[in-house]
Amino acid sequence: MAYHSGYGAHGSKHRARAAPDSPPLFDDTSGGYPCQPGGYPAPGAEVAFSVNHLLGDPMANVAMAYGSSIASHGKDIVHKELHRFVSVNKLKYFFAVDTAYVAKKLGLLIFPYTHQNWEVKYSRDVPLPPRQDLNAPDLYIPTMAFITYVLLAGMALGIQKRFSPEVLGLCASTALVWVVMEVLALLLGLYLATVRSELSTFHLLAYSGYKYVGMILSVLTGLLFGSDGYYVALAWTSSALMYFIVRSLRTAALGPDSVGGPAPRQRLQLYLTLGAAAFQPLIIYWLTFHLVR
Repeated sequence: MAYHSGYGAHGSKHRARAAPDSPPLFDDTSGGYPCQPGGYPAPGAEVAFSVNHLLGDPMANVAMAYGSSIASHGKDIVHKELHRFVSVNKLKYFFAVDTAYVAKKLGLLIFPYTHQNWEVKYSRDVPLPPRQDLNAPDLYIPTMAFITYVLLAGMALGIQKRFSPEVLGLCASTALVWVVMEVLALLLGLYLATVRSELSTFHLLAYSGYKYVGMILSVLTGLLFGSDGYYVALAWTSSALMYFIVRSLRTAALGPDSVGGPAPRQRLQLYLTLGAAAFQPLIIYWLTFHLVR
């Protein structure tokens, strides 16, 4: 009997330990957040809840859709205005270059005296791109030459202990403003001379921007060989650029419609071309002489 009584006592202790836990006093309202030890929600849980709530809000969806439509409409307006003032297709033509063209064009700018044929080639009344015609103007070389000139000017100012962001910015803006003024003057001259030609603003900008090549060579020679080397390089690059401008612009500026026209008009057009060429050495000297000492 004592055996059965002991067994019953042991069984009651086992049943007491296996009794289920008491129900919680409060309900879990965490909403399914992943929790860390200590009962705090994991990082990003509140952000994820806010994003899901925002995406599920109908008013937020309407606002996002309206904002997207406004952005798309604004983009179309910008593209429309850009195409209105700048023809992207025409602009791509002036950047259609390759390595062979760039190398030959730089050689032509430095030594143009042996070049024979200066006429731009056409295919079905459409001018060939620069990579297929050495005489075609481009904007790639002037753009890269301008950037190189600004970098070289910064190096020259640094060597002379005169570098500062303000001085370099003034040097770059001055070089750009002079080219813009030159293009505007050429456009005004062509208008006053009533010249009918294929020259556009991009053509004039390309021809005016070729001076940066001579500026780079002049400054670089001046840094290596002093002021004497600078003036020798300035004289060579200026004369080469003048010859290049006269030979390149003469046919384009006069145009086929001017052949057989009034003699005074032809002389005025020729003077315009010669004036544009003669102005190049002055600009090159003005933009480079302060970089070589």
